[in-house]
Parts: sequence; C-alpha cells; structure tokens
Amino acid sequence: MSKFIADESFFELFPEAKLGVLLVKNMENSDESPREVREMLINANEEAEKYLVKSQLSENPEIAVWREAYKKFKTKKGARCSIEALLKRVSTGNVVGSINTLVDIYNSASLKYAMPCGAEDIDKFVGDLRLTVTEGGDEFVGIGDRVEETYPNELCYKDDAGAVCRCFNWRDSVRTMIDKDTKNAFMIMELVDLERFDVLKEALDYLKENLEHYLKADVTIHILDKDNNEVEL
Repeated sequence: MSKFIADESFFELFPEAKLGVLLVKNMENSDESPREVREMLINANEEAEKYLVKSQLSENPEIAVWREAYKKFKTKKGARCSIEALLKRVSTGNVVGSINTLVDIYNSASLKYAMPCGAEDIDKFVGDLRLTVTEGGDEFVGIGDRVEETYPNELCYKDDAGAVCRCFNWRDSVRTMIDKDTKNAFMIMELVDLERFDVLKEALDYLKENLEHYLKADVTIHILDKDNNEVEL
C-alpha cells in the first residue's frame, strides 16, 4: 500500500508545521453539486471578506504568513499559496464558482477558514506521495499548461511519475486532479502558523462532516508533524 510522507527536508524548512490530512474513500462525486453545496460555496465567498482587512492584499495576516513561507524555497515566478489566489478573487468580486461537489466543499472550507486546501485522486498516484524539497527535473503539467519540470530546491508534492503539486501548494497537476469519476481522494490543509492550530482542527472537522454527508464517503483525519510524518493511503 502506498503512503504519504512529509520528509525531513520539509520539516527543516518548517519544523513546527502541522499537516491536516483527510483520506476520503468510496465517495460519490458528481459534476453538478447539490443546491446546498452551491449555497455553501456562495456563503463561504461572503465569509471570506472578513479576512480582507488591509487594502494591500499581501498585508492581510492570513496571506502575509504564506508570503513569508514562500521565501524559504525556490518558486516559479509569480507562484503564490492557493489561499491567496482565492482571497484575491474575493477581493475583486470574482466569485469562486462551482466545479464539482468535492472541489466545491474544499473551496468552501478554504474560504471559510482562510486556509489552503488541496485534493488529489489517490488512484492516480504512482508509488508513494512525498512532500519534499526536490532536486529538480520532476515532470509537471498544470491545467492548460505545457510540460514543465520542477526547479532544484523547490518544495513540492511528488510521486514516482513526477510532480503532483508545485511550489508547496500553488498548482496541481492535471495527472492527479479530482474529477467527477474520482472515488478516493487525498486531501490536505497545511499550517505553518501555529497560532491557528485550533482553526485547522475546526476546518478539518467541517470538511469531514460535509464530505460524509454530501459524498457518502468514508473519511479519516490525520494530523502529521515532524514526529509523526507519514500515513498509509
């Protein structure tokens, strides 16, 4: 059985980090979200406005902490944490819209709690999934992009076939993306600001409750750190 492993190179950068992992099994995903989930996403867009207290987007605390985090590893020019991308859309009135049930639920959680959240199709992984500082040269294709490779000293999620998510939590690969046929998903919320540990736990519970209710999924939560850094998928 494959594993997710956050390796030593990650914790050398972020020794106090917590990684909230949800394993979502046997789900019933769908292209069109139920009305209740679409309403949840609309409400989350509105709730997210409370995090935009500064006129300069990067000065808002929930974004500033990630700007600092991204200075610790090599990134592609312009790469930003996924929560910054979502909050930027909210700040410009560009509502985060519906995609499919699973994605709508995790985008709702991300907006509601101002935390990055990502998901990948477990059945598309090749070997173990690792969060690691890479030597570079890992193949990656983002949505609508050409084939690229990771940089030396870039922090990314990768498996034996290449990069799964580049620049920590910036952009997912087409190869492992969630779609309507996904049955088993790996989901993650990363925390580098320990002052928000209680928020992380609340967000994970919110995800679990809604994933079980709307996707009829079997969901388990695992919180990893430097002393407990892997989980079987």
